[in-house]
Amino acid sequence: MISLLSVFNFISLFLLSFISPRQEKQEWKLNGYAQGTTYSIIYYHDQELVKNKEIDSILDQIDLSMSLYKKGSLINQFNASAKRGKLDEHFKKVIVKSLEVFKVSGGYFDITVEPLVQAWGFGAQKADSLPADATIKKTLKHVGSQKLYLNQNGDYLYKTDPEVKIDLNGIAQGYSVDVLADYLESKGIKDYMVEVGGEIRVKGRKSDAQKFSLGIQSPGNNFDDGSMETIVQLPAGALTTSGNYRKFYMNNKRRMSHLIDPKTGYPLQNEMISATVFANDAITADGYDNVFMGMGIKKSLEFLKHHREMEVYFIYQKKDGSVADTASAGFYKFITPNNSK
Repeated sequence: MISLLSVFNFISLFLLSFISPRQEKQEWKLNGYAQGTTYSIIYYHDQELVKNKEIDSILDQIDLSMSLYKKGSLINQFNASAKRGKLDEHFKKVIVKSLEVFKVSGGYFDITVEPLVQAWGFGAQKADSLPADATIKKTLKHVGSQKLYLNQNGDYLYKTDPEVKIDLNGIAQGYSVDVLADYLESKGIKDYMVEVGGEIRVKGRKSDAQKFSLGIQSPGNNFDDGSMETIVQLPAGALTTSGNYRKFYMNNKRRMSHLIDPKTGYPLQNEMISATVFANDAITADGYDNVFMGMGIKKSLEFLKHHREMEVYFIYQKKDGSVADTASAGFYKFITPNNSK
């Protein structure tokens, strides 16, 4: 038999569940410098769960693994070696993904371009002059990710050519974004935006229940910085961009891009200005945005027919010199109706 006191207590608890004030999610912001660029994190929760020192510590560990600018890093140890280099978990995951993208893309993404990047003056050490054709031809002999392999345990990376050196700048920032996003989720954070050097991953919504809005920058016809012309909203996933209109120099009226074609050894010379890739994770988006820059519009759209896990927005230069854009069919669902274009 149920007592009146028990019923009273039950009703009291039931009513309190409605009248007790609910804690609203607050916006928490973290900003800092890492990997030669900046990072920005926004998350929503009813309490502060992550601080800058935690983020800085994570990014420092990644730099000790894969930064060409960090003396003694694992990647620099590998590049200095004639045979092999030790891997930690960060390095291993990025190498595995890099070799996968190399294979799937038919070699459009290749981390062994490091000597070419150096030769063209975009590496850790600046070049005094442009490389001669003979130098490029000689360097190309030591380029190709088929010259890399992991041992059975996956804790060492081997090279079949002692002159092979690698550069992970085309994919490591995307990986860093994923590591930070995963860390936020491990803390119970379900609504966030993580950005490192322009590479972004989002999940959930802001405190006003709106999706995260992100801007894609388009240069003007003179390749100036332009403005945020295309606004997209993402429910969850990553967005990264590769472009040739910021890091470049002019040589005899030719734009020399920092994006090196691993097939020819020369800076990319095609119609592409930028490729913005959406994928579930940032390491995938970051690896393939370089691929689409190399492939160009026609090959990229054909490639995407067989890789539905990605959507891409392209900005390119038409034959008359004007700037235009296009996208894979699935990308248009992200573009906001009140887009400023």
